[in-house]
Amino acid sequence: MEAAATNDWDAGLDHAFAGGDERVLAEAYRRFGPLVYTLALRTLGERAAADDVTQEVFIRAWKSRTSYRPEAARLPAWLIGIARNAISDALSARNRQRHLEQAAMLLAVDPAARPDAGDVEEVADRLTLDEELEHLGDPQQAIMRLAFYEDLTHDQISSRLNLPLGTVKSHIRRSLTRLRTRLEVEHGTP
Repeated sequence: MEAAATNDWDAGLDHAFAGGDERVLAEAYRRFGPLVYTLALRTLGERAAADDVTQEVFIRAWKSRTSYRPEAARLPAWLIGIARNAISDALSARNRQRHLEQAAMLLAVDPAARPDAGDVEEVADRLTLDEELEHLGDPQQAIMRLAFYEDLTHDQISSRLNLPLGTVKSHIRRSLTRLRTRLEVEHGTP
C-alpha cells in the first residue's frame, strides 16, 4: 500500500506543491502522513512522539517549499528525507533530555552520591540557559533553542524556520551578545 501511494503520485503535483498549492499539501499529508507516522513510531516507539514528528515533517516541508526542487526529487522522496531528519532530531532531543533528567534525579535522590561534575554543571548550565532564553523574543528564542538544544547549524536553522541565512546569523550574534551581557550582570562574571 505504501509503495502504491508513492508509485501513483503524479509528478505534476510536485510542481504545484513547490508553487504553494495548499491542496497538494493536504493530499500529500493524506497519502504520506501514515507512512511518515509509521516510520516515526517504529523508531521512536511512542505514539505522541510519532504524532509530533509527523506534524513537524509537514510543517517543515510547507515552510521549505520554496527550496524544494521537483526536478531533483519527487515530493514523496523529499518528504521521507525530511522525516528521517525530524526523527533523528527527536531522538537527539530525547537522549539529551534523558541525560539531563538522570543527572538531576541522581542529585535529587542522593546528593551525597557525588555525580560526575560534568553532569552537575550540565544541569546547572541548562537551567540557567533556559531562564535566560525566556527573556528573548521570537524568532531569537526559537533560533537559539535550535542552536543550543538541537545542535543545528546555521543552515539547518535557516531551513527549519524558513528564514534567510543572514538573518539567522545576525539573530544568533545579537542573542549571544545579549545573553553574555545578562549573565555577566546577573551572575557577577567579569
